[in-house]
Amino acid sequence: MVNSNTSAPISVDTATSSDPRELYIDLVKKSLTCSLYEGTDGALVKGSVFSTLMRTLLPRDVRLSRPVSKDDRAEGKDWPSLALTMVGQKRLDNVHHCVSTVLKDGVPGDLIETGVWRGGAVILMRAILKAYGVTDRTVFAADSFEGLPKPDAQSYPADKGDRHWTCDELAVSLEQVRANVERYGLLDDQVQFLKGWFKDTLPHAPIERLAVARLDGDMYQSTMDAIEALYPKLQPGGFLIVDDYGAVEGCKQAIHDYRARNNIDEQIETVDWTGIYWRKR
Repeated sequence: MVNSNTSAPISVDTATSSDPRELYIDLVKKSLTCSLYEGTDGALVKGSVFSTLMRTLLPRDVRLSRPVSKDDRAEGKDWPSLALTMVGQKRLDNVHHCVSTVLKDGVPGDLIETGVWRGGAVILMRAILKAYGVTDRTVFAADSFEGLPKPDAQSYPADKGDRHWTCDELAVSLEQVRANVERYGLLDDQVQFLKGWFKDTLPHAPIERLAVARLDGDMYQSTMDAIEALYPKLQPGGFLIVDDYGAVEGCKQAIHDYRARNNIDEQIETVDWTGIYWRKR
C-alpha cells in the first residue's frame, strides 16, 4: 500500500480553465463518457422482446444500440455501448470536485470506488492524482468483476426481488478493467484492485485512511457492506459519495439505516437524479 499518512495541501485551481492540469482532467472526463464526438456512442438496448431474442443469437460482444441524447449522457441515464462509465458527466464532475477538495485541503487518505463497472471513475481519480503529481495516495477499485450477487432476501429484505444479478452487462472482468486503466497510461502501483464480494474484501483491505469513498453497489447489501467497512476509515473533511441513492430504493434505505444507527447528520447534497454525497465533519 502506498503511504497515505501525509496531508500537506496542494495547489488545486479547478476554476482556471487555462491550467493544463485541469484541461487534461476535463479531456479525460469527456473521453470516459465518450462525449468528445457526439453521436458516436449508443446506449445498450434493454427491455424489449426483440433485443432479448437477438442477444441469444448474437455473440456476447455484439451490442445493439440506440441513439443517446446529450442530456442523458450528462445525467448518466443510459448504459453506454462504448464509454467506460455510465455515471455521466455530472457525477464525474462530482468525483473531480471531491478529490480536488481533499487535495487542496490536505485531507489524508486514499480513494476508493466500490463497484467499478468498466473502471471510468477509478481512471478519473487516478488521472487527478497524476495531474497534480500526487504520489502518496492509492486508488482502490473494489468489485467482484463478475456482476452483482444474488439477493439474500432473508438477511436483507430490502433486496427481495432485486434483479441486478441477472444483468450480464454489469459483469466486467478484472482483466478488462485493468486494460481500460492501462489504455489511459495510468496502470501502476497507485491503482490497487480488490476482487471479490464486498463482505469478504473490504473489512480486510489494506486501507488505513480514506479521503474519498464512492459507493456504487446498487443493492442494499452491497451498499451496507461497503459503508460499514469504509466509513469508519473516512477522515474528517473526507467525502462519502453514493451513486445509486435515487435509482435503487434498497441503496437509499441502506444509507438512511446506517446514518441513523451511527447518528450521522451531515447534510446530504444532491449531484443529479440519483447521485448524492456528503462531507464528513
